[in-house]
Amino acid sequence: MRTIALTNQKGGVGKTTTAVNLAASLAHYGRRVLIVDCDAQTNATLSFGINPAKLEATVYDIFTGEARAEEVIVRYSDRIHVIPSTPDLAGGEAEKAPAASRGQALKQALAGLTGYDFVLVDCPPTLGLINVNVLVFVEEIIIPMQCQFFALQGISLLLKTIDLVQKRVNPRLKITGVLPCMFDGRTTLSREVLEEIGRHFGDKVYRTRIRSNVRLAEAPSFGKPAIEYAPESNGAQDYLSLAREVLGMPDDAKVPAELPKQETA
Repeated sequence: MRTIALTNQKGGVGKTTTAVNLAASLAHYGRRVLIVDCDAQTNATLSFGINPAKLEATVYDIFTGEARAEEVIVRYSDRIHVIPSTPDLAGGEAEKAPAASRGQALKQALAGLTGYDFVLVDCPPTLGLINVNVLVFVEEIIIPMQCQFFALQGISLLLKTIDLVQKRVNPRLKITGVLPCMFDGRTTLSREVLEEIGRHFGDKVYRTRIRSNVRLAEAPSFGKPAIEYAPESNGAQDYLSLAREVLGMPDDAKVPAELPKQETA
């Protein structure tokens, strides 16, 4: 089971979009995926059509020790399950739980889960205790970065946090890849920022570029990933490409003829 955090201390860079659409694309290639929404904005939860206000338990209850992971999981489809978030995370109460303050809450809660090929964690745009809990749990990190001004601003702090967690708690933690998002090849700015990201991260940068695409922005309001909302769109196709890279598949790998059927919304 591969455990991957989607993280960047900056907001609006494509973390949630990547978490949701990479999960759907991996499922499209037959993998079973659990997505864990650790952001109080609940955008990943809402992107799967799940209303946090109607849930009895969320990831908040995992951090406070009031629920087991199995009690919180929501089935979106056969291959996509979700541990939803809640705005309660923003209050900081979950961080006061002993396991959370030690960075162990998420790891302890998810340790016994089986049956998934991937666990993807959508992180908040901060470097607080919630994010540390995620980095203690996962073994891989994907850093989405927008192809706009100041893309690398503050990235040194994120890398320092990753290095500290790696040295002190989780030696298996590694950066698997850096994902250029909101890319527009027609603009000099996007090309220049992409070159800057490449100089900084080298071969960690994915070949896939997530192009600016209105369908990616529209899909969450319908409670669906882009691959279900607009499968022929650039956004959906770009995330299929990313999934192939993550899986080590050739670029010309055939896409399954049918999507897994949605069970709940």
